[in-house]
Amino acid sequence: MSKKRKSESNFLVQGSILAVASIISRIIGLLYRIPLKSIIGDIGNDYYGTAMEIYSILLLISSYSLPVAVSKLVSARLAKGQRKNAYRIFKGALLFALVSGTAAGLIVYFGAGFITTYVVNTPLSIFALEVLSPTLLVVAVVGVIRGFFQGMGTMMPSAFSQLVEQIVNAVVSVVSAYMLYQRGAKIGAVLGNPATYAEAYGAAGGTFGTFLGSIAALVITLLVFFVYRPVFQQMISKDKGKNVESYGRIFSILLLTILPVLLSTTIYNITSFLDTSVFKQIAASQGYKAKDYSVMWGVYVGEYKVLTNVPIAIASSIAASSVPSLSTAFAAKDIPQVKRKVAYSIRFIMMIAIPCAVGMGVLASPILQLLFQDDREMPERMMQIGAVSIIFYSLSTLSNGILQGINRMNVPVKNAVITLILHMGVLVALMYGLNWNIYAVVCANTFFSFMMCILNGLAIHKYLRYHQEVLRTFVIPGICAAVMGGVVYGVYYFVMNTSKINALATIVSIVSGVCVYGVLLLLLRGLREKELRSFPMGSLIIKIAKKLHLM
Repeated sequence: MSKKRKSESNFLVQGSILAVASIISRIIGLLYRIPLKSIIGDIGNDYYGTAMEIYSILLLISSYSLPVAVSKLVSARLAKGQRKNAYRIFKGALLFALVSGTAAGLIVYFGAGFITTYVVNTPLSIFALEVLSPTLLVVAVVGVIRGFFQGMGTMMPSAFSQLVEQIVNAVVSVVSAYMLYQRGAKIGAVLGNPATYAEAYGAAGGTFGTFLGSIAALVITLLVFFVYRPVFQQMISKDKGKNVESYGRIFSILLLTILPVLLSTTIYNITSFLDTSVFKQIAASQGYKAKDYSVMWGVYVGEYKVLTNVPIAIASSIAASSVPSLSTAFAAKDIPQVKRKVAYSIRFIMMIAIPCAVGMGVLASPILQLLFQDDREMPERMMQIGAVSIIFYSLSTLSNGILQGINRMNVPVKNAVITLILHMGVLVALMYGLNWNIYAVVCANTFFSFMMCILNGLAIHKYLRYHQEVLRTFVIPGICAAVMGGVVYGVYYFVMNTSKINALATIVSIVSGVCVYGVLLLLLRGLREKELRSFPMGSLIIKIAKKLHLM
């Protein structure tokens, strides 16, 4: 195998490792949200989700861009053999994380009351938000260590720590939510409002799991780092280069690298925070009771977003792995290799996102009943309307990473600003003009992700002269997913009418859909042997496919 082909294979394998870890983490996150919802209910989910949205924005501002920036800068220096400078980048970023994480944590803790009361109109989410405040510092440090290893071309520390973090998060969230819910009920009984305080304290218990999960991730990444440190110091000792960058220069480079990524990711993700505030303010002005719009938002963040974020996690993982890899190829002026990696990434993402969107749209109610015991019309319609956003968010997330990897970090910022303005206009118009309440939020977010796909796609074409292959990337997966959707629909209703058991019918239909989609994808040559070899367990899949005469 040529050096370039090995690089491309490793690129997808590393991305797949992080993608698999992210999928497992999201599944764990999905599973623990089921008992969490049964404990704190829709209103508790509103308090929990609102606190997490505020936390996410501060996390974005303080440290979210650090892993991407560190991986990009470290990989660029290692590509030039500058191991000393790569290590200095890591140390400089670590100091930056300590300062920014501490500042963000203090802002959240002391500003929690003002933000929850006057900005998002959800005063009782204050307890959950205060519990989250120290997590900002911990996550900032973890992000730098993960970025350092990603820049060195390995995703294993990130993947393993991510899994441990989510497991601890899941266990602690459920246990502490139950315990604090009981305590909140007692406090509320004294104050004359037992249900509301029980839900607020339960939500705080859920966020306590997030904090302890981040502590577990920090312990794991530090252990891996200290085990690996002697090896890297030996590598540094062999670096005889005299061009050692000062920490002043490193901080300026970090800022110049972080700011565009920070702006693009903040604007790209601030939509959820703004949606929270705008939706609740408009709903209140339209005469909805606080409990009613709290329930709607609780379903949106606690069921709809939890489900749709599982496949989108794959795109985030591929995007994270693409930045250092594309940066290395782009720095070497190997544009053909950059284009191949872009094509491989987009095809990989679409092969997963398209069937996920179709499956969730077709099986919206069965999945909601299986996971959340929820057969209401509102969450079902949310899933049916917003399922297509899985495709758009996956592609737009990946395209952000591609543009950052080719040093066009300002482009996603401009695109996100334009799209955010249009998004808010659509949201207000749908809420005021058509009175679509929570469905307006779903539609506006789908529009946002679609516009980001268009604008980022045009930018990638402009700067790389990249022409997107359509047949195997979109058309064939689309055809396979459409047939799969029909099969899934038929199988579900056949098994349901026969057994009357929703869980059995849903699981059988999903398994049938996966098999049908995979077989059709191979028969229609949507996935070829050389691409399969780049995937985890690709050789095993090829052997099975050849025995079944699918290849």
